[in-house]
Amino acid sequence: MFPSIEELKDLNKKIAPDRKKFIDKLKKTKPKDLDDKVHDLHDEAFDTMDCLTCANCCKTTSPIFYERDIERLAKSMKMRPSDFIQKYLHIDGDGDYVLNVAPCPFLDADNYCTVYEARPTACREYPHTNRKRMVQILDLTLKNAEICPAVFWIVEKLRQLP
Repeated sequence: MFPSIEELKDLNKKIAPDRKKFIDKLKKTKPKDLDDKVHDLHDEAFDTMDCLTCANCCKTTSPIFYERDIERLAKSMKMRPSDFIQKYLHIDGDGDYVLNVAPCPFLDADNYCTVYEARPTACREYPHTNRKRMVQILDLTLKNAEICPAVFWIVEKLRQLP
């Protein structure tokens, strides 16, 4: 049902321009039923997708860490927030706190998150395909389709709908 990570890389190279045009068209037309369509596809995808078999998001990208995320994680690790920042984070070009390294230092060998209960908001909400007002995050969805096989599948299925 979903492409492997290797297939995902190849497929993304082949269809990226067409997918970008599709997303741009959605941003312009702002279909009223976009949320319903994406949410239905999200539910279908994640009824079968086992993120623990993939974890490509955790292996290749960093979430944004908000102050409340830093405080929650630092507390769970019995650290001061400033020590957590110094050990794990840096500020990126957009001014956001992100991880110093990939894969995520909290990802274990079995693709489990060792800080799951305290994980950042961005991780809790990933891949964001069940959010309201999807039209506002279509660029993020496009980016996530390059990382997540389920999001890739969702976008491709969406492209096939009338």
